[in-house]
Amino acid sequence: MPNYKLTYFNMRGRAEIIRYIFAYLDIEYEDHRIEQADWPKIKATLPFHKIPILEVDGLILHQSLAIARYLTKNTDLAGKTDVEQCHVDAIADTLDDFMSRFPWAEKKQAIKDQMFKELLTSDAPHLLQDLDTYLGKKEWFIGNSVTWADFYWDTCSTTLLVFKPDLLDMYPRLVTLKKRVQGIPAIADWIQRRPQTKL
Repeated sequence: MPNYKLTYFNMRGRAEIIRYIFAYLDIEYEDHRIEQADWPKIKATLPFHKIPILEVDGLILHQSLAIARYLTKNTDLAGKTDVEQCHVDAIADTLDDFMSRFPWAEKKQAIKDQMFKELLTSDAPHLLQDLDTYLGKKEWFIGNSVTWADFYWDTCSTTLLVFKPDLLDMYPRLVTLKKRVQGIPAIADWIQRRPQTKL
């Protein structure tokens, strides 16, 4: 088994999908959390100056979704067929497209608040309706078992609910999917013992 070291801030953020995968696959890793004050020094040493990174026997991998694909390759979490894998990637990329629109690094709070409000009240309902329609009456987004796209839905929506607690009130099927993911024993155990952070 390779030696894994995940480096990210002390928050869920973009690293949480990777932590879910490690938890579900029962893979040991070092969950290395850095402080904001240490980031400038660390940033300068990284190939693309972003985190999370995953070190695999000292080799640095970057981009959270690329890491997720790497870890789930050859497992059912990636999808059981080539077509299912494409659908898993598509749902994950759709969620990531939306999450990437938020001005997480905006310094002016008033601008940040306005952009968050607009995205959550005007744009989110379209995404949620599409996801709800895609899910339909199925238990999982793709196929007949959980994939990392379901994990990513849970991690992304958990963050969005911090900013708009009533966001999913009109989408009970998406709420049920969240509960189904969080009810998986390995995921429930991780949620119980992970550091409690706002984001």
